[in-house]
Amino acid sequence: MSRRVGITVPSNIVLVPLPPYAPELNSMENVWEYLRGNKLTTGIWDSYDEILEACTTAWNCLIDDPDRIRSLGSRGWATVNV
Repeated sequence: MSRRVGITVPSNIVLVPLPPYAPELNSMENVWEYLRGNKLTTGIWDSYDEILEACTTAWNCLIDDPDRIRSLGSRGWATVNV
């Protein structure tokens, strides 16, 4: 086993250092991009409450679709097939 940053890492796992700013590596960025591009782009809201309602509706639509969440959060290079 190797030691890095005070954490014991099994020898069959390789830690890859990430750049300090890399939104393409953050799955949550894909979620926001999806919501903006597919659920929130066509709206013009007159009040904060309308914005909040639109965002709530978009979020609830997303969480009701686990396959969509899986596709937005998956990374081919980070998948292990056993």
